[in-house]
Amino acid sequence: MADPHVIQDPSDPRLDDFRDLTVADRRPDRPGGRGAVIAEGVVVVRRLLASPYLVRAVLGVAARVDDLRGDLSAVDVPVYVVTPQVMSDVVGFHLNRGVLAVADRGRPRAAEELLTGDRLLILEGVNDHENLGALFRNAAALGVDAVLLVHRCSDPLYRRSVRVSMGHVLRLPFATLPRWPEDLSAVRAAGHSLVALTPCAGALPLSEFDPSRHPRVALLVGAEGPGLSEAALTTADVRVRIPMAGGVDSLNVATAAAIASYHLGSG
Repeated sequence: MADPHVIQDPSDPRLDDFRDLTVADRRPDRPGGRGAVIAEGVVVVRRLLASPYLVRAVLGVAARVDDLRGDLSAVDVPVYVVTPQVMSDVVGFHLNRGVLAVADRGRPRAAEELLTGDRLLILEGVNDHENLGALFRNAAALGVDAVLLVHRCSDPLYRRSVRVSMGHVLRLPFATLPRWPEDLSAVRAAGHSLVALTPCAGALPLSEFDPSRHPRVALLVGAEGPGLSEAALTTADVRVRIPMAGGVDSLNVATAAAIASYHLGSG
């Protein structure tokens, strides 16, 4: 890697990509949004550097930049070293992880490109950034090939989602299904069984669903609270539930999806 640039003035224009991170990661179609992909912390920055996203710059305190020296040696990006106070002045709040990287979003994937995977996760209306990040992290850990997002889902590349996913949202392909639930017909036509996860008592207990009989599966998951829409439940090939002890009506959506994904991948 080239020698880092030491910057002492928070108004230096070279740091503009990192300025006011409270809005920098919003999509360009949102108020104040610049559409940046922002990674926080050594682990997540490392995953961004290894991802397909085009990194524009890295900003950090000296110790954290040094932690990334090996990763930075493989890329040609400007690296800026600042004090914790300068970093705080630039980003607009105290950042205790000590290092950031900013990248371009790139071209959105088309859903049709991702239907070749055997295991898909389809999310409807998941509008909590932390839940979305956790869903991506679990999906990556459990061998899901791609994630498809439906209307009202949060932005996976929002800074909080990237952070909670531990950077795995940067390597797991995702796309949007623009027509819902009509686009599920294309998922089914690609050979996937549509499995809807729901707490409804009439659904099949998850343990009774035999994944060996369904080599290609798309797991449908809804937001906490409302769950999947009636349209999604009606379109699905089968509804499954995770039996729970009395007095507990549901699990966190990321936890429930992880349990189901583990079972569906055991065939």
